[in-house]
Amino acid sequence: MLRVLSCITVEHSLPHLIFATVICVLGSMLSMRLFTRVRRSQGLQKTNWLFLSGFVGGSTIWTTHFIAMLGYQTPVANGYDPTLTLLSLFAAVATTMIGFAIASIAQKSALIEAGGVIVGLGIAVMHYVGIAGYEIEGRLEWQTSYVVASLVLAGLFGAVATNRIGRPITRFCRHGAALSLILAIVLTHFTGMAGLTILPDATVAAPTEIISDGIMTGLVSAVMIIILALGASTYIIDMQSTQAAVERYRHLSLHDPLTNLANRAAFNEHLSALVNKPRDMTANIAVLSFDLDRFKEINDVHGHAAGDAVLRAVAERLSRIMQSGQFVARVGGDEFVAVMCDYFVRSDAKGLAQRMLDEIARPIEWNGHALTVGSSIGISTYPGQADTLDDLLSQADIAMYRAKSTATNSICFYEPSMDQAARERNALASEMREGLARGEFELFYQQQNDTLTRDIVGLEVLLRWRHPVRGYISPVEFIPIAEKTGFIIELGEWVLRAACAEAATWKNPLRIAVNVAPQQLGDNRLPQIVHQILLESGLPAARLEIEITESGIIADHQHALQAIRRLKALGVKVAMDDYGTGYSSLSTLQSFPFDKIKIDRAFVDGVVTNKQSAAIVRSTLILAASLDIPVLAEGVENEDHIDFLRREGCLQVQGFLFGKPGPRSGIEAIVNGEVPAVQQETVLAPAVKKSAAA
Repeated sequence: MLRVLSCITVEHSLPHLIFATVICVLGSMLSMRLFTRVRRSQGLQKTNWLFLSGFVGGSTIWTTHFIAMLGYQTPVANGYDPTLTLLSLFAAVATTMIGFAIASIAQKSALIEAGGVIVGLGIAVMHYVGIAGYEIEGRLEWQTSYVVASLVLAGLFGAVATNRIGRPITRFCRHGAALSLILAIVLTHFTGMAGLTILPDATVAAPTEIISDGIMTGLVSAVMIIILALGASTYIIDMQSTQAAVERYRHLSLHDPLTNLANRAAFNEHLSALVNKPRDMTANIAVLSFDLDRFKEINDVHGHAAGDAVLRAVAERLSRIMQSGQFVARVGGDEFVAVMCDYFVRSDAKGLAQRMLDEIARPIEWNGHALTVGSSIGISTYPGQADTLDDLLSQADIAMYRAKSTATNSICFYEPSMDQAARERNALASEMREGLARGEFELFYQQQNDTLTRDIVGLEVLLRWRHPVRGYISPVEFIPIAEKTGFIIELGEWVLRAACAEAATWKNPLRIAVNVAPQQLGDNRLPQIVHQILLESGLPAARLEIEITESGIIADHQHALQAIRRLKALGVKVAMDDYGTGYSSLSTLQSFPFDKIKIDRAFVDGVVTNKQSAAIVRSTLILAASLDIPVLAEGVENEDHIDFLRREGCLQVQGFLFGKPGPRSGIEAIVNGEVPAVQQETVLAPAVKKSAAA
């Protein structure tokens, strides 16, 4: 160690050491950043990043060595052989490229460290080839122990450098990777130089064709500055492009693709910010909830194209009349919500509501037809009777339904007496518990198909309630009540148990997909319950796919991650459902080990007619491909949908094109393997008709 320190402090000039240090630090940081890009890229893009990272890394190693050598104090005249000097540069670049290529082959394997060892040994190769080209009037003697030590240090710190990029545990690992590469370069050079002794010998004459120190200094400095500038510029341009893509993706995820209004996620974010923002204490917040009357009639008579035209026209008119402090969003099919943050008296909110009603009521021209819709608006205020944002929105909905019961184009403010609807929901919740005990719930199945062959690859399990008085009740009606009352945990366990028991009896071992509500995912017992159900039913874990939504993991990110890991440890597959409806999906995909992404039907529906929908679906498929996650698209209803998805590389689809959800009786032939795949769509037809009638 003392010999190495002496070599650094005594035998090398300080200015050259400082210059070499700056080059080494900048070049190493840039090289490891570029190597990160190599691991995240595929195909030709990966090759381009590999070439750039290897070239910058190798040039950094070479330049650091020769700048340090230019400051090396020798008692005799010296110079550099041009051939061996260029050969050392080639060796540095080539071994760095090879090492980075090997370290980027697999996401998780020993090849990560093996590639780092090659990079480190490449530093040593460059060093000793460069020294071989160091021409002096004398002889060079080496101490073997220092040479071996330099090789060991090179390989060790090279492996650590790639390990910190390939197996990060904190956000600071990228800095540790750069530091490890710096140490590999510095320790290899100075440990090797510590083992070198120069013996002057007047009988040894330096060759005439050598590069002098002055020329070498200028050449090395110019080359490295150009290389660093080129690499840094490329990296910065890529960062800016990536950031722009992320911002555009976020914009698309927060806006409704059909109307370009803010969606539910954006509205919730905006409303939450208003509530938490300091404001004039004399001003309140008013929330206005409304949907479109006669909208279903327009869809039924003129088709969905007419309905889309109505939604776009209404959205454009509403956006135009919004003033400072006012915000409108589309939160469902024909459902809208507006908010104003400068509400003082009722006339303020009523004035905005009346302007919106006037705009909505104006006829909309479409293909020679004058389409008219109406609306009724419910208004709730904050602070007021609401304790939470959910209560605030719920009260606005209650007021809207009261307004609808009065007359079209009416406006109604929420009053506590309107909570009769809540009591009715409680009654329905009680009936649900009794209905489960009486066997009124049953499972429906909807097929999931291969995009290319159209073969069935699995079935999604859906729940239906066959009420003795009301008939079939849609999950859209009873699931929110079950979630609000906590009954969803018991109901969800019944679905899992019944679905696994039925699937275990099938001769055709199709995979089943079962939805898990956020409350179920938050239950610590979920992995244990799933394990017990699999043991009792005899269903192989690989045939069960658990579908969760992003809202189920946002509340407690760490708990959800642990639950998903425990489920995957059982062999169960985990899919993200309704992808694209939230705004934190990018970070979620990076953090959670999903086996599948399901694109929400709201985006698939518009892929052919709406550029924004197509952009969201296309971006999702590109992102998923880069992360090696399969994608299933929901809501596939026609051949145009499947043609688009096939072109974009989506492997699986689900939707009415292949059949509506149906009961077990409609899939007997399929699950028992009695018909070939090409006939499956036909076999499902009876179940489709029953489901539609229900």
